[in-house]
Amino acid sequence: MALNAFTGYAFTMKKNLSNLEKKSLRAKAHSLKPSVVIGQNGLTEAVLAEIDAALNAHELIKVRIRGADKIKRTGLCEQMEKQLNGEVVDQIGFIAVLHRPESNSN
Repeated sequence: MALNAFTGYAFTMKKNLSNLEKKSLRAKAHSLKPSVVIGQNGLTEAVLAEIDAALNAHELIKVRIRGADKIKRTGLCEQMEKQLNGEVVDQIGFIAVLHRPESNSN
C-alpha cells in the first residue's frame, strides 16, 4: 500500500488491464453518459473528489474534458490515472473512460 500525495488516501498500485479487458470495459461504457465534467479550471481538488466519488460508486465512468487541446487532454488523463489510481480505458475527443476496480477504491 502507498499513500497518494494529492488526496492523502491509501491505495494499492493498479494492475494494467489487458487489451481484451479494455475492450470489454469500452463496450460497457458505450451507453454511459459523462458523470463529471472538467472545466476550464482543470483538475481542481473539487473535481478530483467528484471523480473519486463517482469511481467509488460505479467503478467505470465517463469524464468530459472541456476547453483543452489534445495534448492537454492527454496530460489530464495521465494525471487522473496517477492521482486516483485508476486507468483510462479509452479516450476519444473530449471524452475519457476511467476505470478503477472496487477493490482499489479509497
